[in-house]
Amino acid sequence: MGVELIFNAANINMIAFSKVDASKQGWFFSLFLFVIVACESVVALLIFYMLNRQSGNSELDKADLLKD
Repeated sequence: MGVELIFNAANINMIAFSKVDASKQGWFFSLFLFVIVACESVVALLIFYMLNRQSGNSELDKADLLKD
């Protein structure tokens, strides 16, 4: 969760600074970061899904089941 907040703060800064600059580099970089954050969220959801599928619950104490 903390990484997503950092990426969102960076996106806001890039968009704000691109208002001063005539080029749209800040917008494109922000779009790229949004794609990275979306992929990271999908990976986290898949880890919780696999944990729930293998153990029947989503307790993080039993996360060592995914090592096999």
